[in-house]
Amino acid sequence: MKKSLCILGSTGSIGVSTLDVVARHPDKYQVFALTANTQVEKLAAQCAQFKPELAVVGNEVAAQTLRTLLQSKSPKTQVLAGAAALCDVASASACDTVMAAIVGAAGLPPTLAAAKAGKKVLLANKEALVMSGQLFIDAVNANAATLLPIDSEHNAIFQCLPPTFDRNSAGRAVHKIILTASGGPFLQRPLNTLDDVTPEQAVAHPNWVMGRKISVDSATMMNKGLEVIEAHWLFGLPAEQIDVVIHPQSVIHSMVSYADGSVLAQLGNPDMRTPIAFSLAYPERVDAGVGHLDLTKVMQLNFHAPDFARFPCLKLAYQALAAGQSASINLNASNEIAVQAFLDKKIGFRMIDQLLSKVMDDLALVKINDIEDVFNADRVARSYTTALIGTV
Repeated sequence: MKKSLCILGSTGSIGVSTLDVVARHPDKYQVFALTANTQVEKLAAQCAQFKPELAVVGNEVAAQTLRTLLQSKSPKTQVLAGAAALCDVASASACDTVMAAIVGAAGLPPTLAAAKAGKKVLLANKEALVMSGQLFIDAVNANAATLLPIDSEHNAIFQCLPPTFDRNSAGRAVHKIILTASGGPFLQRPLNTLDDVTPEQAVAHPNWVMGRKISVDSATMMNKGLEVIEAHWLFGLPAEQIDVVIHPQSVIHSMVSYADGSVLAQLGNPDMRTPIAFSLAYPERVDAGVGHLDLTKVMQLNFHAPDFARFPCLKLAYQALAAGQSASINLNASNEIAVQAFLDKKIGFRMIDQLLSKVMDDLALVKINDIEDVFNADRVARSYTTALIGTV
């Protein structure tokens, strides 16, 4: 039988790559639902091609526009609007697999709804685990959901771990996991010039095609910091068993170091369709449309330790993981506000880590018992960061 997919965030880079893989295997996959926030015309084109039962947009105005566009392109597609509709399609009985690719905190509720519904969750939304951590893992376990990471680094770790690996007894054979990082566009740029970085320069990633927000996170290495936190929850390992290494070529996507001294690595061309195809077909493998790696053209692989003076956001993430409670929520929320302010040219590039550091120092930590606690902490951190930006 075909797998029925709900793609949360279908117009973003992960969503587009997912649909590219799906289009290569019409005998294996069918699209049940597509969602987007405001990119109505792009979503309409996707609906015209894949004919989903449902499409969800951010508000009713966008929904009316989409309905008009779909009258001739995909008249059977029902259009819904709003955050509740995202949770509805993610948990619907008619789909078995959910690609969670909505960027930011907005992606947490529908992703959590998919986990509670026992879906196969393909997790491309870092914030689900960064914000809710144990709550999300508990939902996966309690409802027999399947959780597969889409981030190239975590997907690489997953591929390098033994099939018998159990996050609840992690570390028995694993010495550490090693997340690789390209270093972003400013790896070699003089530190004293980073104040002058423009948004256009920050989103020009040397290896990967990504959205604007995650591209800035790559430039600050906050993306890697969030991945450290995410890896802790995915694989059940403490911070001291999670390393980050700069690897500019982005050929080795991550590694697992074992107790016997062996290190296993997953290699491939930098293309998100590889981890997407792996997760869609798991435990089988299918063509992803990605060219095969030619090691004779790679020639060399370089590695070095990250410099916290250049990438203070990475250090802040380790500190948040160690602090626990609401620290990771505060860090993530503040980062979303600060990055958007940078993209809107309200603050400079180095103001991002300065704002995050102040928020981490100033906000009291609170215990997280339920999802309401998560969103309350998130609101407080966003409000405080916004207020700080207003004083700049």
